[in-house]
Amino acid sequence: MLEEDQEERIAGASAGDGGGGWERAVMEPVRWVGMLCQELGGTFVAGVVLVYGLSQGFAGSFFRVASDYYWKDVQRVQPATVQFLSVFFYIPWVLKPLWGILTDVFPVRGYRRRPYFLFAGVLGTTSAAIVAMVNGLPMTSAVLSFVGISTAVAIADVTIDACIAKNGIDKPALVPDMQSLCAFSSSLGALIGYATSGMFVHHLGPQGALSVMAFPPAMLVFLGFFIYELKMYQHNVKDKVLNKVHMAVKGMAQTIKYPVVWKPSLYMFLSLALSISTHEGQFYWYTNKEPPNPGFSQEFVGMVHAIGAVASMVGVLIYHKYLKDYPFRSILFYAQLLYGVSGLLDLTFVLRWNLLVGVPDAVFVTLEECCSRVIGRVRLMPMMVLSTKLCPPGAEGTFFALLMCIDSVGMLAAKAGGAAVLRGLRVTRTDFGRLWLAVLVRNLLRLSTLAAITLVPTADQTDVLLPRELVDGRSPVADAGDDEERLQLTMLTDHVDNEEENA
Repeated sequence: MLEEDQEERIAGASAGDGGGGWERAVMEPVRWVGMLCQELGGTFVAGVVLVYGLSQGFAGSFFRVASDYYWKDVQRVQPATVQFLSVFFYIPWVLKPLWGILTDVFPVRGYRRRPYFLFAGVLGTTSAAIVAMVNGLPMTSAVLSFVGISTAVAIADVTIDACIAKNGIDKPALVPDMQSLCAFSSSLGALIGYATSGMFVHHLGPQGALSVMAFPPAMLVFLGFFIYELKMYQHNVKDKVLNKVHMAVKGMAQTIKYPVVWKPSLYMFLSLALSISTHEGQFYWYTNKEPPNPGFSQEFVGMVHAIGAVASMVGVLIYHKYLKDYPFRSILFYAQLLYGVSGLLDLTFVLRWNLLVGVPDAVFVTLEECCSRVIGRVRLMPMMVLSTKLCPPGAEGTFFALLMCIDSVGMLAAKAGGAAVLRGLRVTRTDFGRLWLAVLVRNLLRLSTLAAITLVPTADQTDVLLPRELVDGRSPVADAGDDEERLQLTMLTDHVDNEEENA
């Protein structure tokens, strides 16, 4: 009966009342959010929007633009060096499973979540303040501060994901809605961050603009103070969790040995690692004011990224509308092929062939950004679906974290590989003569990934991929699964002191 009532409320939120088309278009998202607040709690929805929308979406996009200008105009380092330094910013995300283990194994004064929100907020705010306020900051200190900002976002992400996972277990019918809320919040935050970053950099300078980065982690401090969490009084909790961590590591090692698991995992790693990044070299080139370089302004760079964020959302819609029923191998083959071919647009831009056919730089780079974002999103979406299909029952969260860690290592390798190519071709902050060759190498490496496409299963995206012994029986890591407590923001005017403890 409760499930029927829940389905009726979900259907009601989607259908809404009658009325004109414009009214329905405006009110349908409002009703949808209202339904989520009713089913999951308004405070949970607010927490997701705060972490995914503000901390990840807005801060991540704003940081990308402002930090590029900071390294270029304030620190005045070479593009290959910046490309290499960006590797360190990915390390906190590679360590994401570790942050989750820490919050389970090492409670602080009986709390497993609140202290880590507070720590993330203080760390991020302090790191951003140091970069924004200290003039003449040494490069090493700047790198450590940026790593601190990235670590704060990663820790907050781990904590809110625990809440999402618990709600997904309690109400599985709302899992797609929760993922849509996360994706929409992140995309909207990224759109706002990109749209405003250029303006702040122009008016405040790269270093002053980074002061804005102190606001999102400051809100994490607020989140840490007002999250309600049951205090733990058991003295043997740490030993129990350590034992479960040991079982999880052992079980994951057994599961990854299955060919149906390690083969697609290897393909996804290669697809990400071989797509080396030449972003910093291109950024230095198209923001260089000396002719014949494009010399784009800060506002225009931010606006192009904002348009790209919209294109990324369009890519999500295209995938869900037209491509989600294609087999894994087919969709990933053509997506990777298009991804490699789309790189020719970058090559055309760097060689200035667009001017030969009468297409202005501003128009061409906007079209290129839209195409690359749409294709990139279509390429990544089936990878995410494939990753979820590889997770054994009973330990979905643990194994998914492992797969995301592998993907993060792949992206880290892509950054390092791009830095090596830029340095090897001697692309500097003033010499871009061989930048086109770096872009060509990147495109060829993207296409080379197609040689490993046979590692991807031919199954449909709705099929079960895991062997029967993992699906029908208990998985090797199922015993390590640990129910996460449900976190809720406390009502500011109604504190609850006595609640039933989780089993």
